[in-house]
Amino acid sequence: MAKGVKPRVKVPKSAAAGETVTIKTLISHKMESGQRKDSDGNLIPRSIINRFHVTFNGQEVIDVTIEPAVSTNPYFEFEAVVPEAGEFAFTWYDDDGSVYETSNAVAIA
Repeated sequence: MAKGVKPRVKVPKSAAAGETVTIKTLISHKMESGQRKDSDGNLIPRSIINRFHVTFNGQEVIDVTIEPAVSTNPYFEFEAVVPEAGEFAFTWYDDDGSVYETSNAVAIA
């Protein structure tokens, strides 16, 4: 597991039923390519976020395959319809096997 990884998500706390909301996500992650060496000359193991997946009440909203050329601290902004009160679940997958998760609830106003 990479050190210092912190997912951050900005989701409105409430929305009208059927409203489209903007969601912003950022995960603090160094995205190590596996090609650099440490101070002792050893290869630093590869650690890259390779997939980002979002669901709302268990229904898929977005599923992104991330390629190795992605920058450090990947940021995603997208829109989603909020049909009812519920919870957005966010998952990032690291190719070192680590999984980072967070979630945010949305109420109907």
